[in-house]
Amino acid sequence: MGFPNNGGAGDAPNTKPSVREEPIGKPGVGSGSSPKSQSNNSIVRPLQHSAAQSRDFIAVPPASDSREHVYGALDLGTNNCRLLLARPSRRGFRVVDAFSRIIRLGEGVVQSGRLSDEAMRRTIDALKVCATKLERARVRRARFVATEACRVATNGSEFIADVREKTGIDIEVLTPETEARLAVSGSAALIDSTCDYVLVFDIGGGSSELILLDLMRWRRRGGRSIDRLDAQNCMVAWTSLPLGVVTLAERFGGRHVTPDDFEAMVDHTMDMLRPFESEHAIAQKLDGRRVHMLGTSGTVTTVAGVQLKLLRYDRNRVDGCWLKSEDVRTVSYDLLCRSYEQLVAEPCIGRDRADLVLAGCAILEAVLRMWPCERLRVADRGLREGILTTLMSEDGVFRQGRRRRPRRQR
Repeated sequence: MGFPNNGGAGDAPNTKPSVREEPIGKPGVGSGSSPKSQSNNSIVRPLQHSAAQSRDFIAVPPASDSREHVYGALDLGTNNCRLLLARPSRRGFRVVDAFSRIIRLGEGVVQSGRLSDEAMRRTIDALKVCATKLERARVRRARFVATEACRVATNGSEFIADVREKTGIDIEVLTPETEARLAVSGSAALIDSTCDYVLVFDIGGGSSELILLDLMRWRRRGGRSIDRLDAQNCMVAWTSLPLGVVTLAERFGGRHVTPDDFEAMVDHTMDMLRPFESEHAIAQKLDGRRVHMLGTSGTVTTVAGVQLKLLRYDRNRVDGCWLKSEDVRTVSYDLLCRSYEQLVAEPCIGRDRADLVLAGCAILEAVLRMWPCERLRVADRGLREGILTTLMSEDGVFRQGRRRRPRRQR
């Protein structure tokens, strides 16, 4: 979802990923994330044999060491198609391959209610690349998921069947709640456990998820270092808005955004946030408490890259960094003053995302106005990391090691 590489190094389609280690929590199965907890929606789909091609992802010879097994996670969003392949390691998992391509699957869905033929073609082309990588890596276990575009399109189920036939990849359409839980799981290692509340958000292409975590209930149970299970169990409120960077840009325009256009996008987003605030009185809960936000979306990674003045997007500098809310606003309004061509020239934006970045900034601005907060932590990780931690937890293949120390706030 969103903008640059919301999931890591090596996400560019034609580059070899740099190997990285992801620290994650202790093993276990998260609430709402195991197959047993959702009897009507299989969590883990076996890799399917394609009737159209000679692929068979099922026959994988046993490895002598479980740490050599490769796990896969595919996130088919409204804007991006992303694949992450990893092996269990002492500190969590070790990424061995990754792929990301902007496919804009949800382009025009708001107007037509359907996935367009051209968008489906682009997506299937990207998924064929993913299928080749899955076969080459001899993936032991994987989960392939789709989000808002496939949830709302009237031909979404037909498209999923077509993908299965042409690529051998059997995709599961996530419920909004499962999407929110996986976003929390994937970013749990970046939660500041000294806070009372954490507001997690994922600004996607077609939907945006917001999750409120109450860490005080975790501390009352004697928690010391929070892991993904703890984080899920701290969820006290969540929502999924049918609003993302693609849908907002299509409604208000993305290439030439005036200050009035930007304020209209912010106001529209705030209107959609108000029912969530009214139901859960979040502003009242946060008042006077130690709070931070945690953004798992490409919007915040873009803002962070611009704020850090990176000449080239660098996940190692972005993932886990802290931003002050005032700095976030400075970047957003600076981008608003730029022309479309200047946005294209920004190293952390580029041509593929230049018409979406201001829509993302508007959603982020609305969140900050609704729930004022001094600091925000940036997570270049999300659904795929949540999927991998869940699969490896279920198989009991974690190697517990030293947790990464929180990055000191500047």
